[in-house]
Amino acid sequence: MIRHCVKTDARVLRRTSNCCVEYRLPLDSAPQVHYYRNTLMRFSAMQKPAIQFEIHPSSGVPIYLQIIQQVRAQMASGRLAAGQLLPSVRQMAATLEVNMMTISKAYSRLEADGLLERVRGTGMRIRPQAVQGSVADRRQQLRPHAETLATHGQQLGLTDDQIIAVLKSVLKERKP
Repeated sequence: MIRHCVKTDARVLRRTSNCCVEYRLPLDSAPQVHYYRNTLMRFSAMQKPAIQFEIHPSSGVPIYLQIIQQVRAQMASGRLAAGQLLPSVRQMAATLEVNMMTISKAYSRLEADGLLERVRGTGMRIRPQAVQGSVADRRQQLRPHAETLATHGQQLGLTDDQIIAVLKSVLKERKP
């Protein structure tokens, strides 16, 4: 049963009861088909999806935590910018085929963490990120991540200088 179909110049996205099917229709080659299970995508007119959430009900991680992790990851990567609206609770629940309370719980937790703000009548918006706490507090928050990086680097047999070089290259790539 097809619930809805979105057409763009080069794509057709069909939503069935359990699966999204994306048909890409390039001009010079055979059509490509991509399957997405429990995935919410928003297409801009001729670009790749701007917002994409994917849940895995059998992963053992609660669905609301999967959504929280994906919002955080997309904010960190720049795919979700300050001021951008997220899908409404009802729309996201219907598309991902989960309970509305699950989406509401994820949004509420993100709002409590200061990442989202509620806008009456339109939904949730990404808040601009303000620097919180002293430099010492922020360094203390970063320390466990640095320890994890150092551990993984050593497990891979990298020297301290090589691990630092990898971190510097990642930071360099993030600069505008």
